[in-house]
Amino acid sequence: MRVGTVREIKNHEYRVGLTPESVRELSAHGHDVWVETGAGLGIGAEDSEYVDAGATIKQTAAELFAECEMIVKVKEPQAAERAMLREGQILFTYLHLAPDPEQTADLVKSKAICIAYETVTGTGGLPLLKPMSQVAGRMSIQAGATALEKAHGGRGILLGGVPGVAPGKVTVIGGGVVGFNAAQMAAGLGADVTILDRNPDVLESVGTHFESRAKTRFSNKANIAECVADADLVIGAVLIPGAEAPKLVTREMLSTMRPGSVLCDVAIDQGGCFETSKATTHENPTYVVDDIVHYCVANMPGAVSRTSTYALNNVTLPHALAIADKGWEVALRDDHHLAAGLNVWNGHVTYKAVADDLCYDYMPVSEIVGK
Repeated sequence: MRVGTVREIKNHEYRVGLTPESVRELSAHGHDVWVETGAGLGIGAEDSEYVDAGATIKQTAAELFAECEMIVKVKEPQAAERAMLREGQILFTYLHLAPDPEQTADLVKSKAICIAYETVTGTGGLPLLKPMSQVAGRMSIQAGATALEKAHGGRGILLGGVPGVAPGKVTVIGGGVVGFNAAQMAAGLGADVTILDRNPDVLESVGTHFESRAKTRFSNKANIAECVADADLVIGAVLIPGAEAPKLVTREMLSTMRPGSVLCDVAIDQGGCFETSKATTHENPTYVVDDIVHYCVANMPGAVSRTSTYALNNVTLPHALAIADKGWEVALRDDHHLAAGLNVWNGHVTYKAVADDLCYDYMPVSEIVGK
C-alpha cells in the first residue's frame, strides 16, 4: 500500500503522523511511504532521515492526497485538506467530529474511509487517545500555572505556595486519564487538589493513589459549583467517547469565582465542558470572560511535539501496519477495537454518538465489514 504523511497545517501544530522509525517499519513490510517535505521538522526530523528510513519525499500535500491510498495524520483535516480527499481513500487521524459539523459534512461528501484515533477502543480504555490525554493533562497544570501569573491576567497565585503562604486550589473535573495526570502534576507542585468524578470506582482508585495529597468529591451540580467557586484553577477533563462534552461549568458559576482565577478546558476538542469555552490556539491561548481567564487550546500536545509524536506513534503504528498489510476491511473485521475507530465510510456516518449529535443516519460498522 502507498501510505502518506503530510505536514500539519493547523495553527502551531508541530506533530507529525509518522516518525522516521515508523516509516522504517512500514517500509520493512513492503509498503511505499511518501512524506511531504518538511513534515517532520517540528519534531527535529529532517527529510534526509525519512529518506534513510525508506520514504519518498514529495513537495506538496496535493501529491500525497492524489496518489496515496492511506493518509496518516495527527490533527483533523483542515478545509483545504478535506477538499483533496477522494472516494475510497483511507484517512487515519484524530477527527473529533461531534462538535464539528462542517468537517463531518465534508468527510461524508468525500466518501473517504475515515478512522478516528480517539474512538479506537482497547481493554478498558481508548489507547490511541490515552498518550495525548496524558500529555494534555500534565500540560494543563503548566498552562494553568502560567495563566495564574499576574502578568498573564491571573490572580498572581503560585500553585505550590511557599512556607507561611497557602498553596493555590486546583479543582479537576473528571478523574480519567486527563484528570489523573493533571492531579498528579498539581499535587506534585504542592497545590491543594480536589478531583470530581461520577464513577465511584474512579473516585476510589484516585483516592487510594493520592491518599492525603488530593481530595475526592462526587461530581454533581452542587459539588461542582462549590469546588469551582473555591478554586484558583479549574481543569475540565471530561470525556464522553466520540460525543460532545457536557457543559458542566455554567457562565453563572463564573460570578462566584475570584477575579483572575483560571479555567483550563482540556475537553475543548469535543466542544468543551465549560459554557463559556471557545477553541483557542497556541498563538493566542487565553481570553477573559467575566474576569475569569480561559485557556482553551485545542491541540495542547502540539506544543511538546517531539514527546507527543513519539508517544502517539507508539500506539498508532501497529494499527497503521494492520490496515496497510491487510487492507482496511480485513483489518477492521479482524479487530473489533480498530473497527470502533471507523467514523465515516462512503458517505455514511458509522459512529453512533456522532450520528446522534449531528443528526445523521447511523450505519453500524458491522453492516460494512461483517461481524
